[in-house]
Amino acid sequence: MTVDAEVAKELQRLRARVPHLTGVLAATVDGFVLAHDSATPETESVAALTAAALGVGMRLTEATAQGEFRELLVRGEQGYVAIYAAGPSAVVTVLAEPRANVGRLQLEVRRCSARIAELVESTLGRTAERR
Repeated sequence: MTVDAEVAKELQRLRARVPHLTGVLAATVDGFVLAHDSATPETESVAALTAAALGVGMRLTEATAQGEFRELLVRGEQGYVAIYAAGPSAVVTVLAEPRANVGRLQLEVRRCSARIAELVESTLGRTAERR
């Protein structure tokens, strides 16, 4: 199974565990989609915006001496957008309805992001070994 397929399965499991999610996306830190489970047709745009938000979040945590970036939560009238680091090479973006349980969302997405980080990093490690 490819890393994209494994990441897609992880995103599907996340959607099954957390009620009121409207979309999930895993991307590289430079904005390329790895996998998604969402009805939104603008997946590439969301991935690019996620990369930009990740960059701002990383600079902000660095400038304020808060350590390494972990997550960013944005609340709008129609719900939440949450961005989670998934290791040094990937990021997970979650869209949720306003009635979503944010504590549950954070707990589950943190676990999912850690698993995706393992998948991506192991694939990058295997690629580097082949060279």
